[in-house]
Amino acid sequence: MPRRKRKTSAAVETRNWLELPPDVTASILSRLGAIEILNSAQKVCSQWRNICKDPSMWRSIDMRNSGELEDGLVHEQMCFHAVDRSCGHLLDINIEHFGTDGLLFYIAERSVHLRRLRLFACYDISYDTLGEVALKLPCLEELEISICYISKHALETIGRNCPLLKSLKYNHRHCQHYACDDHALAIAQSMPELRRLELLGNALSNEGLQAILDGCRHLEYLDLRQCLNVRLEEDLEKKCMERIKTLRRPYDSTHDYEFSVGDCNAGSSYEYYTLGGISDDDNLFVNGYDDYVEILSASDSSDYDPFGISGASDLCDYDQ
Repeated sequence: MPRRKRKTSAAVETRNWLELPPDVTASILSRLGAIEILNSAQKVCSQWRNICKDPSMWRSIDMRNSGELEDGLVHEQMCFHAVDRSCGHLLDINIEHFGTDGLLFYIAERSVHLRRLRLFACYDISYDTLGEVALKLPCLEELEISICYISKHALETIGRNCPLLKSLKYNHRHCQHYACDDHALAIAQSMPELRRLELLGNALSNEGLQAILDGCRHLEYLDLRQCLNVRLEEDLEKKCMERIKTLRRPYDSTHDYEFSVGDCNAGSSYEYYTLGGISDDDNLFVNGYDDYVEILSASDSSDYDPFGISGASDLCDYDQ
């Protein structure tokens, strides 16, 4: 019996993606980062543009980027605009390689229901700003501050004013060989409801760890990788094993972390690599993108005021 030839549907070959139901299109577009949506997706057609303006698309804002220094101002403009589009419904925001005090205050003023805040390599944010911002974020449940620093006072203020906080990631870039328990004590004294705590590369000692175990009685996950001043011995190790369901020890592998950490020997510092290979000293962070995203040049944003309260809508052309 002759084999039947497989028919090729002309409809499949000429599928019109604009005929998808709006909710399906919105679901697909929501998987893009905010930069991709603002710079590319919404420019495809009027239908996609209208979907991209819906506040429900901006409950989660993901500002992943490659960390190019000249793009920071443009990304901040986009972030202001994305916050405006959320119309007060923002729940989750990720900011990488850019950001200022003004941006954080703007987010806090307009996002009182924010549950998750992630800051990665945001060097232009002042040490105490997050503490002041926390006064306006009573619903915050998850906070990540990686490869940037805040003060002990800011941590204490966050703990006192964010009673729902369950997860804290405070991961450092450099290996510190001197012991310092200031931040560990601030966490222990102000964040009793924590369930998850990451302190990769922290300078805490056994004293700071003991304080955390005593003050954070509900901890289930504790990451102490590259905390080289901690010595898990005898009673302290036993206490950790009894209290913590998942314990990452100081010398455990970091292969599953989002950025790779080199060996940390005496007198050396961390070596950070992107997941795609070794980067130079000025760009040591994972970029999170699979494709290059072409964005506006910073020269197009010379009149931008990061501390303005009128929003980015008047400063960029995304709605035109």
